[in-house]
Amino acid sequence: MLFVRIWWGTILLRTLSLIFIGMLLYFVLRESGSKRLSVSDLRIPQQFSADLPGCLAIISGDTEGRSSKLAELLSSRKRQTLLSEDFYLNETKDCPAYIEKRGFITAPLSEEERDFPIAYSMVIHEKIEMFERLLRAIYSPQNIYCVHVDQKSKTEFKRAVKAIVSCFPNVFVASRLERVIYASWSRVQADLNCMKDLLSSRVQWRYMLNTCGADFPIKTNGEIVHTLKVLNGKNTMESETTNDYKKGRWQNHYNVTDSITWTDVKKSPPPISSPMFSGNAYFVVTRAFVKHVMQDREVQKLIEWEKDTYSPDEHLWATLQRMPSVPGSLPANNKYDTSDMLALARAVKWSYLAGDVRKGAPYDHCTGAYKRAVCVYGSGDLQWLLNQQQLLANKFDPEVDDIAIRCLESVLRFKGLGHDLL
Repeated sequence: MLFVRIWWGTILLRTLSLIFIGMLLYFVLRESGSKRLSVSDLRIPQQFSADLPGCLAIISGDTEGRSSKLAELLSSRKRQTLLSEDFYLNETKDCPAYIEKRGFITAPLSEEERDFPIAYSMVIHEKIEMFERLLRAIYSPQNIYCVHVDQKSKTEFKRAVKAIVSCFPNVFVASRLERVIYASWSRVQADLNCMKDLLSSRVQWRYMLNTCGADFPIKTNGEIVHTLKVLNGKNTMESETTNDYKKGRWQNHYNVTDSITWTDVKKSPPPISSPMFSGNAYFVVTRAFVKHVMQDREVQKLIEWEKDTYSPDEHLWATLQRMPSVPGSLPANNKYDTSDMLALARAVKWSYLAGDVRKGAPYDHCTGAYKRAVCVYGSGDLQWLLNQQQLLANKFDPEVDDIAIRCLESVLRFKGLGHDLL
């Protein structure tokens, strides 16, 4: 009798143990799957790892134990030659190998990112390597990317862009391409073409950001998602009361040929009941904003009226942002004026505003070079850039300072994969 009780007790204990182990495995697997998606196939590309010690020394100013790495990094500041179109035509013949070798993210890095897809309009015209690096830096497989290539671009550049794009199911060339003339309507139309295409895609993106070939992110995709969630349906872009000098950009008719020229022909007043505002070409807007721009009659009248103005990208978006009928907009009252430093779309340093911060300047001088009064960032600007609230920055050029770009690539990749670096 005692033997039977012991035997049944042993059987019961084993059964309960198996049930407990099974339940424990179930909960462990369920929890591990819910907190973070699998990124086991992701690894830090070697060039990012190699650059990191020197980059951290540049950003933090702490060179102790890193002086050799820093010297090695700074010795390659200016790129003499960039990767060619032929390089990309060759590499993209095997897309899986290309994606792995070039270090693209191949899985959403969190459920939050997976469930919050973002749309991008990328307007480019040259420097194929810079396009690839920008795409890689903002790329995540749940997002959607429309690439507008200037009709004036060289044939080999267009072919290389198409080759890169063909390797990704969520990246495409815009269905309609413009011949982009500096400061003319064509720059706006390029973004509008991408807006139309992005609305037609199956991806239910929440926000849209526009970029050009000289942009680079200063936030990870996860940080961008978090910021967009905090916006809670509001747009963010520069939008300020227009000074008298800039009003001349829409008071007269401009002719467009291979360039844009002023005429003495006066234009009619803007066909809207709210005021005109000035800003820049960069925006962060909701899906509802984009739909409204595509469908609203008052907006369409404004768009038609804008087509013969000077640099319409620097007043159209800013004006839409202050129209009461536009989703995610701000009131027209000047209390809601938003400078480029307060908007989240782009961090830019202007030569005529830079100076001694202690004496009231908004930022220090550029450590790279100025192009049309805009800073092309150098490595000395990195600490400032990474402390800004904006999502992207402009301008970057590997032929001016490649280290600024390489360090951002390294820092953003490590941060994106959950490493606390700074």
